[in-house]
Amino acid sequence: MTKRLLRSLALALSLSLALGVAYARMTDQQVIEYVKKATAEGKSQQTIGKELLARGVTEAQLRRIKENQERDNNKTTDNQVDRTVNRNSAANKNLRSNDKYDKYDKYDKYDNNQNARNIDNSTNTTSSRRVVDGSEVIIDEQRLDYIYTDNDVTIGQQGTMNNDFLNGHKVYGSNLFKSRTLTFEPNENMATPEDYRLGPGDEIIIDVWGNNEAQIRQSISPEGRIIVDQIGPIYLNGLTVREANDRIKSIFAQKYADVADSGSDISLSLGQLRTIQIDVMGEVSLPGTYRISPFSTLFHALYNAGGPTEAGTLRSIEIMRNGRRIATSDIYDYLFNGKRSNDIRLQEGDVIVVPAYDRLVTIEGEVKRPMIYELKKGETVADLLGYAGGMKSSAFGDRVSIDRTTNGAKTVAVVEAADFETSRLDDGDIVTIGKADNRYDNRVEIGGAVVHPGVYAIGIDVNTVKDLVNIAGNPTEDAFLSRAQLFRENPDRSTRVVGVDLAGILKGTVPDIELNKNDVLIIASVEELEPKEDVVIEGEITRPGDYPYASGMTLEDLIVQAGGLKEGASTVKVDISRRLTNDKSMSIGEEISKNFTLTIKDGLVVDGDGGFELQPSDIVDIRRSPGYIEQRRVSVSGEVPFEGLYSLNKRTERLSDIVKRAGGVSDFAYLRGAHLTRKLTPEEKIARDETLKLALQSQGNDSIATNKLLTGDTYSVGIELDKALANPGGPEDLVLMEGDVLVIPELINTVKISGDVLFPNTVIYAPGEKYKYYVEQAGGWGNTANKSRAFVVYMNGRVARAKHAVIEPGCQIIVPSKDKKEGMSLAQWLAIGTSAASLGTMAASIYSIIRK
Repeated sequence: MTKRLLRSLALALSLSLALGVAYARMTDQQVIEYVKKATAEGKSQQTIGKELLARGVTEAQLRRIKENQERDNNKTTDNQVDRTVNRNSAANKNLRSNDKYDKYDKYDKYDNNQNARNIDNSTNTTSSRRVVDGSEVIIDEQRLDYIYTDNDVTIGQQGTMNNDFLNGHKVYGSNLFKSRTLTFEPNENMATPEDYRLGPGDEIIIDVWGNNEAQIRQSISPEGRIIVDQIGPIYLNGLTVREANDRIKSIFAQKYADVADSGSDISLSLGQLRTIQIDVMGEVSLPGTYRISPFSTLFHALYNAGGPTEAGTLRSIEIMRNGRRIATSDIYDYLFNGKRSNDIRLQEGDVIVVPAYDRLVTIEGEVKRPMIYELKKGETVADLLGYAGGMKSSAFGDRVSIDRTTNGAKTVAVVEAADFETSRLDDGDIVTIGKADNRYDNRVEIGGAVVHPGVYAIGIDVNTVKDLVNIAGNPTEDAFLSRAQLFRENPDRSTRVVGVDLAGILKGTVPDIELNKNDVLIIASVEELEPKEDVVIEGEITRPGDYPYASGMTLEDLIVQAGGLKEGASTVKVDISRRLTNDKSMSIGEEISKNFTLTIKDGLVVDGDGGFELQPSDIVDIRRSPGYIEQRRVSVSGEVPFEGLYSLNKRTERLSDIVKRAGGVSDFAYLRGAHLTRKLTPEEKIARDETLKLALQSQGNDSIATNKLLTGDTYSVGIELDKALANPGGPEDLVLMEGDVLVIPELINTVKISGDVLFPNTVIYAPGEKYKYYVEQAGGWGNTANKSRAFVVYMNGRVARAKHAVIEPGCQIIVPSKDKKEGMSLAQWLAIGTSAASLGTMAASIYSIIRK
C-alpha cells in the first residue's frame, strides 16, 4: 500500500510539474477551510496531501497550523479564564480557606460548552465571553493579563462601534483601564481608615496587657459577631475600628475588673481582611460579580472589569449602594486634573453601572492633542479645546469649522472665537482647527555679498533698497554692484526678477527702489562671476591630480604642491598644454590648444621662461625618463643548482640564458616536462576581455563556450626546453618576459588517466604504447565516453589529440563525456511521495482538531 501511495503521489506531482501547474501560496485560514471541505467530501488523507502539496503548502506550514489549533483548543478546554478578581494574596487566601466560599470553587474552570471571550489574532475579530446571569462569577485578574494590553485594542462584550467619524482617531482615556502598569490596586500596608466598617470575614485581634495578659484572634461570622469565652457573643458588624474598640473595652471591663481603672489595657486591631463582593454592570468589557479587597476603589474595580467598552462612558459612571445612587464619577477629573475625589472606596454590595456615552466629538488640525473626546451635555467648543491641550502656535485661532450630521444630512458650521464659550457640541461633531497663513506682512531678505545677510522687517528704518543694504552692514569688498537682483512677489504669488543698479543707488545717481513685503535682494560677488578652474598635473609626480588655480601660480609652485617629482621623472621634457579662449572669435580655427615644452632642474625651469606662470585649465605632463628602467624579474625552480629570482640583463634574454645563469640543469632533470607560466600583459588582458564580451553577446549554436575562456591573470606557455638548450637562440629558445616562472621537474615515470573511464588511475609509463593501452589500464571507456575527443596534456604545457599523440612520461590522458539530459532519480521520486504522504497525515490531524 505504501509503495502504491508513493508511486501515485510521485506521478501526480510530476504531472503537475510537467504541465506547469502553479498555485498561489495558501494562507493558514485557507488551508483549514480546504481541509474541512475536502474531508466533508470524503477525500482520503493521501488525496488531501497530494492536493495540498500541489497548491504550494509545505510540511512546515501544516505543522505550524496543527500546533496553533492544538494550543487554541487547549486554551478553550483546560485554560478557561478563572474569573476571580483579587490582587491581595492574603485576602485571596482567606477567601479560599473559608468553607462558606466553597460554592465559588465550581467557577475555577469554565465548562467547555460555555462561550468564552477571546481575540483571534489571525482575523482580528472579537467574540463575546459569556456572563453568568443570576450567579456570582469570580474573576482571577492574573489569568486575564492577556486581555489587558498596552496597545490600542479596545475590548468589549457589548459590541464595537463603527462610527465613520472616528477615522482612526483614539478616544481619549479609552485605554486607561487596560494598562499593565496602572492597576489602581489598593495599598494593603496602609493604616486602616477610620471610616472602615467591619464585616463578616474580617479577622479581629484583641490584645490585653497590664495586670492581665491575653490575646484573642477571631474572624467575624456571617452573623456579624465574635464569641469570647466567659463573655459570649459580641456584635461588631457595621462598626468602625474605633467604635469596635470602645465596645470591646466596655464589655471586657465586666471580665477584667482593673480595665476600668487602667490596671489593664485593651486594644483591637485587624488581622486578615475579608473580601467584599461588588457588581460591575453596563458597558464594560467583562461585566459580572467580583470579590475584591475591602480597600479597593471604583477605579480598581473598573480595571478588573476591563474598563468601559467603546460604547461606554468615562464621564458619568454611577455607584449604587443599597438601591440608591451615592455618586457619579467623571474620569476626566482624574485624567486632566489628577483628582481622585470621585474614586470612592467601595463597600459590600455596591453596584457600578457604566452607561453608554452621551456624545463623542472629534477635534483635528492644529491642536496639541487631536483625538476623540467624550463631552457632557452642554459642553462647548472652549471645553473641547481645553481637553485637546489648546491650539498650536501655527493655528488660525479666529474661527473653527464644525462638520455635523443633522437628520441624516451633513452640514458645516463656522464658529468665531468670540462664540467658543457658548457654542455647544453634539454627538459625532468633527471640529477642525486650520493653519495660519505662513506669509509675512513686513518681511524682506538680503543675501550674498553683504556683511550681515539675513531677514529684516520693513519699518521706520527700512523702506528702500538703500536702507536695506545699509542696515545689513553695506556690501563686502568683492561685491558686484553693477547689477543686483531683486526677487519680487506678484499679486498671484508668482515671482519676478528686477535688475538693480546698486552702485548707482548707493552713489545717488539713480532713483532708490521702495521695498515690498517678501522682497529678496541678492548681491553677487566678483569671485562668483569669475570662472573657477583648476590646473592639472599628471605623470611622474608624487601626487598627481587637480589643484586650485591661483593668480600668479608658476610651474615650480605646482610641482611643490604636488609633492615633487618621482625618481623616474624626466627633467629635460615637461609639457604644458593650454586651453584656447577667444570670446570675440567668429569662425572655427585649426588650432585646438597651445603647447609648451620646458626643461627643469631641482624643480626650477632652466630651459624656457623662468617662473613660467600657469593659466586656469593648464595641463602639465611630467614624462618618464627613457633612461629609467625598473628591474624585470623571473623565477627559476626545480632541477637547477641555484633556484630563485633573477633580474633580466637585456630585453632579448632567453630560456637558455636564464638556465645557464642558474647553473645549468642537473643530471636528474626531466627537460621534456619543463613548463613555463606567464602573466598577462595589459594588452593581453584587453584582448581577453574583448573576447569574453564577444562570447557573452554571441547567439546560437556557434557561440563560444564562456567557461572555456581564460579568465585568470596567468597562462601556461608550451615550451620544449630540451630543444632550446640544444639550439640556443633557435626558434624553441623562448624570449623571457617579466614575471615568467620556469619549473624544471625531475623525471616522472607515470601517466595519469582521468575523465570518463571506469577507474581513473595513474599507471607506469610504458615506452612505445598508444593512448588506448593506458585507457585499458584504467578499466576501459566509460558508458558515456566521447572517444573521438580524448586528448593528452603534456607536462610542458602542450596539448594534443590523443589519436595522434605520442605518450610521454608525466603526461595526462583526459577522456571527456558526451552531453546528457538529466532526469529525476529514484531517490527524488521517493522523497516527493514521502512529503505528500506526510502532508496528508497532518491535514487529517488538523481536521480532527478543528471539528472539536
